[in-house]
Amino acid sequence: MGRRKLINAGEAQTLLELAVDEDSLIRHYTLDAGDRLECELRRRPHNQLGFAVQLCVMRHTGRLLGDGELPPTLIIEYLADQLGIEPRHFSIYATRTQTRFDHSRHLTEYLGLHLANKDDRRAALVAATDAAASGDKGLPITEAIIKAFRDRRALLPSLHSIVKIGIAGRALARRRAEAGLISNLTPETLVSLDDLLTVEPAIGQTRFHWLKSAPEAPGALNLVGLIERVIFLRSLGIDPRLQARIPSGRWEQMVREGDATPAWLANDFTASRRHATLVAQVIKLGQKLTDDAMTMFIKLIGRLFSKANNRKKQRHMNPRAETSKVLRLFLDTIVALQAANDTGEDAIDTLNRQVGWNRLLQIKPGLEAIVESNSTSPLALAAEQYGNLRKYAAAFLQNFNFQSRRRHDPLLAAIAVLRSLYAEGRRVLPERVPVAHLAKSDRKLIFENGKPDRRLYEIATLAHLRDRLRSRDVWVEGSRAFRPIDEHLMSRSTFVALKEEDKLGLGVQRDGEAWLTEVRQMMDLNLKRLAYRARNGKLEGVRLEAGTLIVTPHARDVPAAAEDLNAEISEMYPLVEIPDLLREVHEWTGFADQFSHVRTGDVPRNIPAMLAGVLADGTNLGPKRMAGASKGISAHQIGWMRTFHARSETYRAAQACVTDAHTLHPHSRLWGDGTTASSDGQFFRASDRAAKRGDINLHYGSEPGTKFYSGLSDQYGYFSILPISPTESEAVYVLDGLFDHDTILEIEELFTDTGGASDQVFGLFPFVGKRFAPRLRNIKDRKFHTFERADTYPALANHIGTPINTTLILENWDDLLRIGASVTTRTVAPSTILKMFATSSKANDLAKALREIGRIERTLFMIEWYSSQSLRRRCQAGLNKGEAAHKLKRAVFFHERGEIRDRSYDSQAFRASGLNLVVSTIVHWNTVYLSRAVAHLRQQGRKITDDVLKHISPLRWEHINLTGIYSWDTEKQIPEGFRTLRSPGKILRAA
Repeated sequence: MGRRKLINAGEAQTLLELAVDEDSLIRHYTLDAGDRLECELRRRPHNQLGFAVQLCVMRHTGRLLGDGELPPTLIIEYLADQLGIEPRHFSIYATRTQTRFDHSRHLTEYLGLHLANKDDRRAALVAATDAAASGDKGLPITEAIIKAFRDRRALLPSLHSIVKIGIAGRALARRRAEAGLISNLTPETLVSLDDLLTVEPAIGQTRFHWLKSAPEAPGALNLVGLIERVIFLRSLGIDPRLQARIPSGRWEQMVREGDATPAWLANDFTASRRHATLVAQVIKLGQKLTDDAMTMFIKLIGRLFSKANNRKKQRHMNPRAETSKVLRLFLDTIVALQAANDTGEDAIDTLNRQVGWNRLLQIKPGLEAIVESNSTSPLALAAEQYGNLRKYAAAFLQNFNFQSRRRHDPLLAAIAVLRSLYAEGRRVLPERVPVAHLAKSDRKLIFENGKPDRRLYEIATLAHLRDRLRSRDVWVEGSRAFRPIDEHLMSRSTFVALKEEDKLGLGVQRDGEAWLTEVRQMMDLNLKRLAYRARNGKLEGVRLEAGTLIVTPHARDVPAAAEDLNAEISEMYPLVEIPDLLREVHEWTGFADQFSHVRTGDVPRNIPAMLAGVLADGTNLGPKRMAGASKGISAHQIGWMRTFHARSETYRAAQACVTDAHTLHPHSRLWGDGTTASSDGQFFRASDRAAKRGDINLHYGSEPGTKFYSGLSDQYGYFSILPISPTESEAVYVLDGLFDHDTILEIEELFTDTGGASDQVFGLFPFVGKRFAPRLRNIKDRKFHTFERADTYPALANHIGTPINTTLILENWDDLLRIGASVTTRTVAPSTILKMFATSSKANDLAKALREIGRIERTLFMIEWYSSQSLRRRCQAGLNKGEAAHKLKRAVFFHERGEIRDRSYDSQAFRASGLNLVVSTIVHWNTVYLSRAVAHLRQQGRKITDDVLKHISPLRWEHINLTGIYSWDTEKQIPEGFRTLRSPGKILRAA
């Protein structure tokens, strides 16, 4: 086994390197009078200069120059200039080891330093242990060790010694955390934990695997299965509060290790590590399975009513022929009555003669059935599926404890009634039951026959519970996701402290009055300017027609020269196999090294297997089929890399590595400066067993599937992606990608289409200091919301809507600031907040206040949209880049007919992350060779302007072989590190 590493070479260089920037040279390498005197005491010039170098290096870094280490030339020249000595003299000093040793010993006393002793090393070990309490990352641990030595005025030992201390401190921190979790557990509990790792004949697998492989597809029996697992976890007697005994970083590390550890490997752990890992998994799984059960319950109730509505529609469609007859007869009746009225004849005689009274009586029963079918309540139709609901209702209600912020909540009282009915085996409701939580129409239906109908009451109560769970008005004990909104946000004490110190770092003022005054003046001025320009026809691409602003779509602005150049450069790309492309981009960027080992943090030892795993996700082939289609890589190798190296955070780090390299490439600056981006969802169908988990959105057809929602910079650099349900609004996820990435991109403006826009999304953007620019469908039908009266802007009267409620905003300003601070500090995902607000049946004041701010921001944006043609073009260009990138994604994600076949969310997230990463490597590879092709053409005398070149995108893939046998065992030697460009002339001659 190789030596265990704490930090990589790059991190070591960053920690111990000698800074040569101007500020560092002045601060650390300027000699004072005493320094110069000490230097001049050395007789020869090379000794004076060498002494000065050692003096400044020791004072700057707290370490000695290593054997054979030559400091940067700038340092030598800077010190030589101060001493009036030629820099070349240092080469003589560098060869005299004894002289350097004698000088370093004298300098140690001069600077008040000493060689590190046992006490210093012990203090460094304590510092390493404290730093490792927050996680296993080697860089902060090493930084803590170095700081401990420097604080004690001790010279830094060798890097090898520092690493040994760090590894020992990390091991101590792990053992402390393990002891903190298991110290109070009884021997019986420890035995029950060990039993999780043994195969249980009754289920044919270990309980550990059984718990991890919980069903995810919504279904009555699957929900019961989740509840059984929750009950089993509770029977182990592990207190979830044990989690609070260890720091959050260490806890997350233990959870990550447990997630990646199969039962057979956990058996090989030491007893303390094994038991601590299992305790962490039990607590984590308890929270996860509770969340999964709530989510599945919400989906099942939703599908119950969805199916009820579908049945209602079907019943309306089935008697279409009968309905046609009824309508025809009704028309004949009207004609007959009209004729009787015109001629003054008896209406009944005329009706009997022309239509026939018997015909009317015969059609009455069918007509009553049609009317009754159309007026049937969705609740009554849902009650037809009551038998399916009973399969899980008892277990669900009896095994979860619901809480509410409302005192004496009637919903909780109703749940208690249902719970007692199931416990006692009674079928009939008491005559008096809590009904205040139900709508008036539901109460009328439930008590239609005098006594409450059990089926209708139970379904209505569970439907109300579903809505309250989604809005977090009701939460669940033991859940992580279904908690009160206050627990998701930054603690109030932290927020108050940051606000008093003016360190919130938001895009709005602390004072709500000041912010409202500013935006009020801005809106009034902009609306008056817009009205003036609209009346006088001074708006580019916009006209005022019958009081309505009409935007004229702008024409495509891609020059013909760009299309010709794009075709020419496409033929110049070298032909490449996708494994070779991945390997080359890794050699340029090192992105595969970001897939660190879950425990040791080491880089992958088998880079080809790691790349094969990434490609398996990106092409939708899967690891097993990828091994079968590969040369030089086995399924075991790919599986090992994926198990211990592929995680959401390592995928994110690898993505950042490629995107950062792409962002810094000079050619990328032609497409943008990296401050704008677009986000959009792409639908993929689900098939086979995955279809049971997928949701159906009729906008994409009648087949289930999932969406990959991704963010793309203006330089074609991907920075985020996540799978979402196609039935969910994209708007709630718009902000997530801006805060869930590790790239160097600083996105200031985000473009989306209409699906990504809502007033609450608009409202959140100013707090986080970003700009939202969606392309709004039917913008002419959307209203401005103003502070002034509508008649203040008569030319825009058709566009003025309801006024802004400033009182509501001011009353909730502090809470809105707290939400903004929680988002910017990544305490909570923006989607979590927006989902709570969007799913609340009766929006609370905080949600309404955010909507009011959103109306202000949307109004300001719409004014600019009408006023600025450049904004409309910029938004359209940004969205076009995302739509073009979708085509490349579809081409890469081609295996299994491009259909999602993964049932779990984690597996789908891996597919999405792999797809983003593979596409990003293609984009970067294309950019590199696009730049080389342009340079080649310019060397031949071609005049290619940047205005034309910015329209050439790096999204082509015709030159990349994505199919066939993937070869990973041969590394091709490429002269000068790059492939030879193809010549279009040679291609034509070959043809």
